[in-house]
Amino acid sequence: MTYEQAKNVLASHDQAHVLQFWGQLNDSQKEALLRQIEVLDFSSITRMQALLKNAQSKVSSSSPFEPAPVENPTGAELETCVAEGEKLLKEGKVAVLLVAGGQGSRLGYDGPKGAYPIGPITHNSLFWFHARKVLGLSQTYGVHIPFYVMTSESNDAATRAHFESNDYFGLPREDVFFFIQGMWPALTPAGKIILDTPGHIFMSPDGHGGTLMALNRSGAFDDMENRGIRHIFFFQVDNPMVEIADPAFIGLHEIRNADMSLKVCRKRDGHEGMGVVVTRNGHYEMVEYSELTDEQMERINPDGSLWLAYGSPAIHVFSYDFLKTEAARAMPIHLAHKKIAMISESGELIKPEAPNGYKFEKFIFDIIPNAKRLVTFEFERKNEFSPVKNATGNDSPATTQRDLQMKWRTWLEQLEIRVPDTLSIEIDPAYALNAKQLREHGLRIGC
Repeated sequence: MTYEQAKNVLASHDQAHVLQFWGQLNDSQKEALLRQIEVLDFSSITRMQALLKNAQSKVSSSSPFEPAPVENPTGAELETCVAEGEKLLKEGKVAVLLVAGGQGSRLGYDGPKGAYPIGPITHNSLFWFHARKVLGLSQTYGVHIPFYVMTSESNDAATRAHFESNDYFGLPREDVFFFIQGMWPALTPAGKIILDTPGHIFMSPDGHGGTLMALNRSGAFDDMENRGIRHIFFFQVDNPMVEIADPAFIGLHEIRNADMSLKVCRKRDGHEGMGVVVTRNGHYEMVEYSELTDEQMERINPDGSLWLAYGSPAIHVFSYDFLKTEAARAMPIHLAHKKIAMISESGELIKPEAPNGYKFEKFIFDIIPNAKRLVTFEFERKNEFSPVKNATGNDSPATTQRDLQMKWRTWLEQLEIRVPDTLSIEIDPAYALNAKQLREHGLRIGC
């Protein structure tokens, strides 16, 4: 894109101010700014501006809804689900998709969040645990399970370098597919694009809902089609406890012929920051915890249980056909009022003390109402969910390592192996994904 082309396109969208400091920039800065302008999605920016004018456009959580029904197969039904899921895995019909665009700044870590060291003994990274589980699944079912990793512009190079320096954690390189999520500009309340330096547009990731467009743009969908993928297991990077491509979950999704399936678990309390799956006006949807009233979060059933007992930790299965179709649709846009450092008209850097601009995101769960068939699958939280979100307190490295230890100790106890509390435990997922595989390795001797 040339300067004149950029000038014309910006003027046509009333954003000419983006070039107001052009004369102060060196050649490399000019080239970088033109590259940013060239990829701006002005159709989405127009939708963002409309959203700013009508901040009440999203559905109010006060309209009536009910908690979605939750499935918890047991006995023969569970065995059937597991068998169906294992069949699909053996046939190479399942792909694994990891959302990993975040940085570890909230944890005090300088780098991709997935590179954060979480192993209780080895200090292996979150990426290590996820990749070794994919390797363990591939070995168990005798197939090459493809691993799609969505990064962001801010951490893509570092993520690739982390995989490279760890020899892809034992995975074949051709089975790991990196792709970058989209970035969107932030806007002022008046709908103007924000500059954070005289020659740079402030950009932020377009949310986990941007996964769909990124899959399409990167060629990942084509790669899946070439591999004969039918189902895609989706999860986020901060949870090393996740049971990747759990056969029971995959199998139930297949048996129900679902477009989308979600794992849900019981919340710690009514105010825990997890979205809830509900039915409203005959359709499923996700209600974010920030959209719930105190009364809704605290409401109790006659039996004493929470009315909204189950939360979603963003563990999903999608059918390939459904996800590919949804990628062609325009998704809802959500805004967030934030403090954003910006350049004033005089070229001065402003560091606000209060929110002064808006970031925009797409959420993957906004495609839920489009699913003709949807499944919510209950899982045991202590076995599968302990995210690393905060530096201290709940959902911190300390609680995650504690929960990993408890999970592995439970496996060993099932084999009648007792480990003193003073000793730490860590099990490589590529060695054993569960207690059954530990037993198959001959671990039967108590200690």
